[in-house]
Amino acid sequence: VDNIHSLSLIQQPDHIDIGGDQIGQARQAFHKPVLAGPDPLIVLFMVVILDSWLSSLFQRPLNDESFIFSNLSLNERCLSVSLVCKYWRDLCLDFQFWKQLDLSSRQQVTDELLEKIASRSQNITEINISDCRNVSDTGVCILAIKCPGLLRYTAYRCKQLSDTSIIAVASQCPLLQKVHVGNQDRLTDEGLKQLGSKCRELKDIHFGQCYKISDEGMIIIAKGCLKLQRIYMQENKLVTDQSVKAFAEHCPELQYVGFMGCSVTSKGVIHLTNLRNLSSLDLRHITELDNETVMEIVKRCKNLNSLNLCLNWIINDRCVEVIAREGRNLKELYLVSCKITDYALIAIGRYSMTIETVDVGWCKEITDRGATQIAQRSKSLRYLGLMRCDQVNEATVEQLVQQYPHITFSTVLQDCKRTLERAYQLGWTPNMSPAS
Repeated sequence: VDNIHSLSLIQQPDHIDIGGDQIGQARQAFHKPVLAGPDPLIVLFMVVILDSWLSSLFQRPLNDESFIFSNLSLNERCLSVSLVCKYWRDLCLDFQFWKQLDLSSRQQVTDELLEKIASRSQNITEINISDCRNVSDTGVCILAIKCPGLLRYTAYRCKQLSDTSIIAVASQCPLLQKVHVGNQDRLTDEGLKQLGSKCRELKDIHFGQCYKISDEGMIIIAKGCLKLQRIYMQENKLVTDQSVKAFAEHCPELQYVGFMGCSVTSKGVIHLTNLRNLSSLDLRHITELDNETVMEIVKRCKNLNSLNLCLNWIINDRCVEVIAREGRNLKELYLVSCKITDYALIAIGRYSMTIETVDVGWCKEITDRGATQIAQRSKSLRYLGLMRCDQVNEATVEQLVQQYPHITFSTVLQDCKRTLERAYQLGWTPNMSPAS
């Protein structure tokens, strides 16, 4: 739902005039019985939802509306539930429901509205303003000042925002734990320096496609935010091995590490072997990565359960065999466009007892033999990606689908079939009328 008029309901109707026939009708409905108020379909919608939840809420009392409302989304509370009656409207305005706000992709969200929300509920702990193009640095600064308890801040693709906003958040919200601001072209090392020096509780950062960020800012974060558990970078060409080394040395609690498309090489990646808690590693399309480094990481990082090596053309069969042998907890292995053959798939089927997901799309040397052998031998496999493995015949895949129904085989044709099946299940029917 793109209409967000009812977000202004956070202000009392007597204090602010937001206009619009829909809101005017809603205000009148607040003071009338339910049946004289909004469309009965809204009431029916709520009855169905409440009945569904009540049957599965561990014997919760029937009058525990607060618990039920806490499971509703912002849209459901503002655009449906609050229109049913005055009591439900007042309940929707309760401060406890305004702690986590997802305002993403709403162009009606402006600095003014952001200020009203922050003024109404100063205990906001999480906010997402991704793709809100009408929010400026000013709005974010006001939000930061009024909500010092903010823990999680997300603002993907807000290209209008600059260092000013992130500096304000860092300065005013010292308890910050999560900052996801991917694809902000104006963000520089100056913003990162403030985060690194003032937000000691930071655990989760995402600066993918922030092209002006360099090692200078990243190293300060690594040295200042010792509790980091997740870091994701993407296409940050000014981020090099120095950053990887700094995080490996100063942030021992790191569990998720991603440096997709960064100027990183094996010389930096090898330092990740120090991370004993590492569970997910994304090294897609980095500048240079050799097989020996990957094998050493898998041997020493015993908790690794997801490894993404896509678009690293040097990764070969020998490396995959070692991964299958040594990755005792590995469940996901992504090898799209790597230099592997059928032997890699056979090795996974033979040596791994844990790998559930394997994607070898665009690996041109994979044939029917490899796909068949891994399906036959692996006891754990649940997904096999074969997109554009042109030497794998579709007839073979069809046979495998029938023989191993517990495995999802992904090819262009198989994915199309599954999409069509889901459409039929949802009630879609093809238009059989003759073309005009």
